[in-house]
Amino acid sequence: MFYLPDGLRPWEDQFALQVLEFFTAVYGRTQGQLDDAIHSVGLLPVLGKRVAALSKGYARRLMLALALLTPHPLLLMDEPFDGFDLRQTRDVMELTRRVAAAGRTLVLAIHQLNDAERVCDRFVLLAGGAVRGVGTLDELRAKTGQVSARLEDVFLALT
Repeated sequence: MFYLPDGLRPWEDQFALQVLEFFTAVYGRTQGQLDDAIHSVGLLPVLGKRVAALSKGYARRLMLALALLTPHPLLLMDEPFDGFDLRQTRDVMELTRRVAAAGRTLVLAIHQLNDAERVCDRFVLLAGGAVRGVGTLDELRAKTGQVSARLEDVFLALT
């Protein structure tokens, strides 16, 4: 499992490319895999910048690229869309779908239920420290009797 936390900026004094090359070496990845990770998240413009100098969005992209470079079959991602505008969020959602389609399991902690509904297949709804619902959107709709409700409405009905 690889955990992608929210708000973490490791190796702040290092250049983005150095951090990526370190992960590439640690996990025995190829230059092609590194190039794919950089391209997939759009990091090319900031490879020569120090991690501390990256914007929130680019720091998040760097962390996503690191996750892509790992061989772990399970990626646990906390707020993977934080720091992105609408277009960037859509791009990252598409990337997460491709990663999942390639056989990796993604567990996403998302507070924005509209984003969760757009990208996730199954949900674990939490409120007040308790699990309030588990299943696909259709299963959760059936549980609440709201056959065409949005995830947000299902959540409100369960809490």
